[in-house]
Amino acid sequence: MPGRHRHLQRTGLVVTAAALSIAVITGGAWAGYHELSGKKCTAPVKLQVAAAAEIAPAIKTTADAWTKKDGSCVTVAVTAAGPAEMAAAIGQRHGVSLEGVGSGKLDPSGIDAWIPDSSTWLLRLASEAPGFVPTSLGSVAVSPIVLAVPEPAAKTLGWPAKTPALPDLVKRIAADKTLRAGIVDPGRDATGLGGLLAVAGAAGTGTSAATLKVGAMRALAANSSSIRSDMTQKFGTTVGLAPLSEADVIDYNRSGPETPLAALYPQPASVVLDYPFAVMPGVDPEKAKAATGLRTALASAAFVAELARAGVRGPGGEAGAGFATPENAPAAIPPVATRDPKVVTAAITQLLGSWTAITQPGRMLAVFDVSESMKATVPTAGGLTRAQLTQGVARQGLALLDDRWSVGNWTFSTNMVGKRPWVENLPISPCATKRAAMLTAIDKIVPKEGGDTGLFDTALAAYQRVQEGWQAGVSNSVVIYTDGKNDNPGGLDVDQVVAKMTKLRDPNRPVRMIIIGMGTAIDREELEAVTKAAGSGGVYIATDPAKIGEIFLEAIASRKGA
Repeated sequence: MPGRHRHLQRTGLVVTAAALSIAVITGGAWAGYHELSGKKCTAPVKLQVAAAAEIAPAIKTTADAWTKKDGSCVTVAVTAAGPAEMAAAIGQRHGVSLEGVGSGKLDPSGIDAWIPDSSTWLLRLASEAPGFVPTSLGSVAVSPIVLAVPEPAAKTLGWPAKTPALPDLVKRIAADKTLRAGIVDPGRDATGLGGLLAVAGAAGTGTSAATLKVGAMRALAANSSSIRSDMTQKFGTTVGLAPLSEADVIDYNRSGPETPLAALYPQPASVVLDYPFAVMPGVDPEKAKAATGLRTALASAAFVAELARAGVRGPGGEAGAGFATPENAPAAIPPVATRDPKVVTAAITQLLGSWTAITQPGRMLAVFDVSESMKATVPTAGGLTRAQLTQGVARQGLALLDDRWSVGNWTFSTNMVGKRPWVENLPISPCATKRAAMLTAIDKIVPKEGGDTGLFDTALAAYQRVQEGWQAGVSNSVVIYTDGKNDNPGGLDVDQVVAKMTKLRDPNRPVRMIIIGMGTAIDREELEAVTKAAGSGGVYIATDPAKIGEIFLEAIASRKGA
């Protein structure tokens, strides 16, 4: 399936395109379109549509038929565009870079409507770039995420008589290396992200579930690919199982491989690719009306039949005439329960944060506030103190990092070493040999009686330390956890630390400054001045300290200001 760019939706976390916000063009606009097309056509409306490659031919065929029959004042040009490439290009126009997608080489400026393979692209862009507010006209097609397995191996799992329960398969993925599970990079591929969401949902919640989730993600990462066509070529050699779309399996088997793929369908279907029809922000009203007309044409039985040629189902999960239904596939895919877009976005961000930590090597100095205020208890966390919560997050974060990472540990307050507000518990060291020492250092995150918050002096010193040992080819970062404003008599003020850090900044040795705040005593403006002076990074605040773990993963995954 060369040239194929993939899709997704998500686990019981699914959000349909219609739920994505953003104003849906009403029937009034459609009436306006008919009024437009009823007039004598002197200057046709030229509608530019970018669509996921696998459904672009079906859209073009349907659009051509529509314009001939009912759209005499509209011409439609359909371009096959990889969702990751489009997302990268749109992100660049809004000054952001989505995790995993790289730089965009496409020019989205002339695109009036975009039909990616998954609403998750719209969610991710809207989360990173608030200025990106498209108009959603709902889903035009569906392809469920399945676990693709070579048929002989699938039979050992009970297929086709039965489909193994997804929670059982997740346990196998985490523990059984002979399964050779793989995944397409979830940062740039919707099936990979969908598979990751399904795995996370099936792992459950709680401490043991978190361990299972990390184990499964590590196993998947061991056989990851950057693009789907590379993943399918690995079947039978280095990969024995991977989340793909149903359409991928159909496409692969259509090529007549020596060993066909079986599709294992999670029951109920928890993740699907939903192919949302999105009118781009700022589109001319006449083009928006024309886009609504095209969207209506894509609700026809003729379009569903065209989709069947590509192995894709209609928006209701139904298969059109000629659909090459995989063995043991359900006749229809029932609608997946919708969820609040904010909940889904948070889940995506956390998973991509975990994925980044697991798959990308890094060098990080973790700096922890141990001022007296860290003794405060957190009612929403069962009465644990802020320091105890921070210790827990530090341990969970360390569990995500593989042996390619190097991590150091400082704690800070005031007068920790003479007048110096910080102390080094562990220099930046390789996880491969110092993991036990790192766990011991976490135990030193203990509040100091009467201690204040020497934040600015510590931030500058930590920045200098990481810069001094800077290494190419990895992410070099400072991650500071704090619950208060800078309070260090005789120390640096915000203007001084900004001036000094700006002078130290070296574009050839970038250091990411991430500040994670908890509680409500944080001065965001001052902290953002510090991270801006560092050149990259950001400020992430958990007003409820119990949410600090989620905020940590958001910070790791985000590329705002990077």
